[in-house]
Amino acid sequence: MTIVNQLLRVKGRDIWSVSPETSIYDALKLMRDMNIGAVLVLDEGEVAGIFSERDYARKVVLRAKSSKETPVKEAMTVNVFGVRTDQPIETCMALMTDKHIRHLPVLTHDNELVGMISIGDVVKALLSEKDIIITHLEDYIIGGPRPAEIA
Repeated sequence: MTIVNQLLRVKGRDIWSVSPETSIYDALKLMRDMNIGAVLVLDEGEVAGIFSERDYARKVVLRAKSSKETPVKEAMTVNVFGVRTDQPIETCMALMTDKHIRHLPVLTHDNELVGMISIGDVVKALLSEKDIIITHLEDYIIGGPRPAEIA
């Protein structure tokens, strides 16, 4: 069973963030440049919210707000769910599914922010885990490595 810390070792611990006063336009540029779907909103090092493409669509575009003039704090999601480094990725998937969210900040037990994972990261890890299990089961059933795998 893969845990969040193992996932972070593979994907990295980069945390892209903006302040609550950052314009939505600048937050979107950062998201484009880093090829990410959400940024954390940090206020004096503490998580104040998260701003995602979904927030932009629902709270900016549909309300005809100006991206260049509106600060992130007016469109961010403030009820942010996070996970701990020692939690199984299945727990992350369940939380994301239940809360209809796509990004989770990762915290240590000392509440230190150490990364962020997306639904894509979790799905990729789960599929990899399932592929390994299938390979082991196939090897067990046929009694060893498949002939195409023998070098």
